[in-house]
Amino acid sequence: MSYMTRQQGAVLACIASCPGGRATAMELAQRLRQEGQSVGLSTVYRQLEKLVSQGKVHKLLTEEGACYQYCDKTRHTDCFLLQCEGCGTIFHMDCSHLGELYDHLLEGHGFAINPRRTMFYGLCRECREAEK
Repeated sequence: MSYMTRQQGAVLACIASCPGGRATAMELAQRLRQEGQSVGLSTVYRQLEKLVSQGKVHKLLTEEGACYQYCDKTRHTDCFLLQCEGCGTIFHMDCSHLGELYDHLLEGHGFAINPRRTMFYGLCRECREAEK
């Protein structure tokens, strides 16, 4: 288990409290400043990269740029992300069934998937219902 600095803890708590557990580095820096913490944008980026390497946050590369998704490792062990192409919502999912696909790709095709960076695209339930 790695040591967590005060700044790292603040960034992690901040992203966990964001709507959907997701925010950009700029949004996090602004929220932290509003909470009275003196933190620069470069510090937020640095702490986010450490949290990504520890598996506590997912880094998402979107058309708008990078954003970060909180990952509760106590609840999510086989996690991946789903993005709705209709409304843009990103869902953090925990499902062990994808392990079978990952195993097949590794054993049958020699390709190892990085589940921490896997995102599937489609339509959420609400958007599918709206299309009917």
